[in-house]
Amino acid sequence: MKPSNESFLNVHSIETFGAFDGPGIRYVLFLQGCPFQCQYCHNRDTWSTRVNKMMSVSEIIADYKKYKSFYKKGGITVSGGEPLLQMKGLIELFILAKNEGIHTCLDTSAACFSVKESSDFKHLMSLTDLVLLDIKHIDNKAHQALTGSPNTQVLDFARFLDELKVKVIIRHVLVPTITDDEKHLKQLRSFLDTLSNVIGIEILPYHTKGITKWKELGFAYPLPEIKEPSFESIELAETILKRDYRFRT
Repeated sequence: MKPSNESFLNVHSIETFGAFDGPGIRYVLFLQGCPFQCQYCHNRDTWSTRVNKMMSVSEIIADYKKYKSFYKKGGITVSGGEPLLQMKGLIELFILAKNEGIHTCLDTSAACFSVKESSDFKHLMSLTDLVLLDIKHIDNKAHQALTGSPNTQVLDFARFLDELKVKVIIRHVLVPTITDDEKHLKQLRSFLDTLSNVIGIEILPYHTKGITKWKELGFAYPLPEIKEPSFESIELAETILKRDYRFRT
């Protein structure tokens, strides 16, 4: 019998053999709901906070254990949507995971980080082995145009993780004409140079695979003319953001 006070998470979907969201092969839990409205989002159906599939934290761990043999060098990654919207359940899930010796990873854009709730975030970070932090745009106005929200809480969260010395991999989606400007890439690099907890930087080339989903949901895709980035632009971003970077070991 499940405890009556057990937390539940509003789950969008589950990937049981994830290879791109943290080290090793992973169980990737995508949660429902996101305050950001990224124009290139390939999971447009995750924005709504409507109830999709409610799962208790113990049900999620039990489901993870069905595939446990595949995750010897992996673990659980919680993504979204924006997982930080469901802080209480996320903390309880990671408590159970750590009790089972499971590596925990959080994939977030820090869309709802608040220093006013720093005690909850500190608790969560004490249970988190790795954070994948998406920095959509280093320029605040451009970030607001791209996502509908400012980037101040995102950069505050990056600094917060640095203070706590939580291992982080920075992710940056490279969108032609929007996030691939050399000036802004250099500004992002300058910001990353102020951090001491970064163990990796990932350039994620924009792709058009999400357009079909927008159409199926009845929404007009905001960036119909944007093409996927060239090899040269990806290489430039890799050079600016990663060359001679002092990664934490």
